[in-house]
Amino acid sequence: MLSHLKKYDIILGSGSPRRQELLKGLDIDFRIELKETDETYPNDLVGVDIPTYVAQLKADAYTLNDNTLLITADTIVWLEGKVYGKPKDREDAKRILSKLSGKSHQVITGMCLKTKERKRVFHVITEVYFSRFTEEEIDYYLDNYKPYDKAGAYGVQEWIGFIGVERIEGSYYNVMGLPIQRLYSELKNWK
Repeated sequence: MLSHLKKYDIILGSGSPRRQELLKGLDIDFRIELKETDETYPNDLVGVDIPTYVAQLKADAYTLNDNTLLITADTIVWLEGKVYGKPKDREDAKRILSKLSGKSHQVITGMCLKTKERKRVFHVITEVYFSRFTEEEIDYYLDNYKPYDKAGAYGVQEWIGFIGVERIEGSYYNVMGLPIQRLYSELKNWK
């Protein structure tokens, strides 16, 4: 599958182990290349515009050869008109998880596929419904899993996801940080 992509040197511009693992699942050859990027976005951006903007910022940091296909992504948690990215520290993570507790929120991933000649930007939204967490459950999760590299201060594939996710509407893999089914569809149609 995706044999038409063999002509490309595919780069995943992400240090996320979860994104790397999910992309490996498509059985395509790719390599990791990281570029430092200032992920600051304009204050007037909201919802889907934030991660799509940042995914493009990440892509624009690369100088591409003729045969390079770059994949970048950015994921946020969106709740009640506010963005929740990676927590700054334990206290911030606890505050975020307390906010998410007992509510539904959106996980939004913006993606950018880019070659020298063209660029495709898209996003995927997943609605996640959390049960109410006790303070003890939040502390246990933070003490044992340290989710400081994750948007919304949690990993759905970890303990907090096991005990807290009542239901999901949309892509589970999007909540992990890479909407792999949509990415496959986009790559399949990349001519």
